[in-house]
Amino acid sequence: MKKLIIAGRTFYALALMVYGLQQLYFGTFRDVFFSPYQQHLPLLNVLSYIFGIYLIATGVLIFIPGKGRKASLVMGGVFLSLFLCTQVPYQLISQPISIYHIGLWTAQLKELALAGGAFVVAYSFGTDYVLKENFLEKLAPYGNLFFLTTMTSFGISHILYGTFLVGIVPKWLPEHLFWVTFTGITLTAGGLAIILGLRIRIIALLLSLQIFLWLWMVHVPGTLSKPFAANRGNLLASAFDALAFSGIALLIALTMKKQKLVEDIENWV
Repeated sequence: MKKLIIAGRTFYALALMVYGLQQLYFGTFRDVFFSPYQQHLPLLNVLSYIFGIYLIATGVLIFIPGKGRKASLVMGGVFLSLFLCTQVPYQLISQPISIYHIGLWTAQLKELALAGGAFVVAYSFGTDYVLKENFLEKLAPYGNLFFLTTMTSFGISHILYGTFLVGIVPKWLPEHLFWVTFTGITLTAGGLAIILGLRIRIIALLLSLQIFLWLWMVHVPGTLSKPFAANRGNLLASAFDALAFSGIALLIALTMKKQKLVEDIENWV
């Protein structure tokens, strides 16, 4: 089990390092990290390079004993702050109808998932060398909820916009719409089940496996065909999104015995 936990952290850390390298290569923020308002920022390239170096450094620190937990907590705080302070306001102001169309929140929800994933990684280290409990420490046990909110939302999107997503299904699979709808149902049901604390281990393991299969069936072929094309290499980044999400689900399965939110409600009742 310990090796699988390390694998889950590794998936997330590798994704961070690839994101960082992309920041350095393109010199702008990926839309997942910062809203399109970034084009108005002074010294955009410099800020992008600094953030890229930070992502790479955090990915490396996750592998270092005694450093990974703190680095992951800070990363979760950074992603969550960017989501709340740049993504949400910009989305609501520039696209007021976005609140009614979940399909317009794809990039923003990915950042929310990465924020939650950072807290899940931190939580996976346990509390052996926690010196002082702060706000981020208290938030870590609930980090899975951010990730699961994204998974559930993506599931609903697959159901609502299935006809627009059939093109991503491998051509050798029959009945493309069925597979898109099936994916939507499993994501939605899986996300809600884990949020409610139902069969956490088996459902999270299946979720991790499902996303890992997507990586090889959908994202890798697309990435190999056009690794640096379209929206600052988004195909490559999306492949590592899938790797990170698979690792996060794996860590939830192996390190979360009970849903903290459910436990709090039970204690309150």
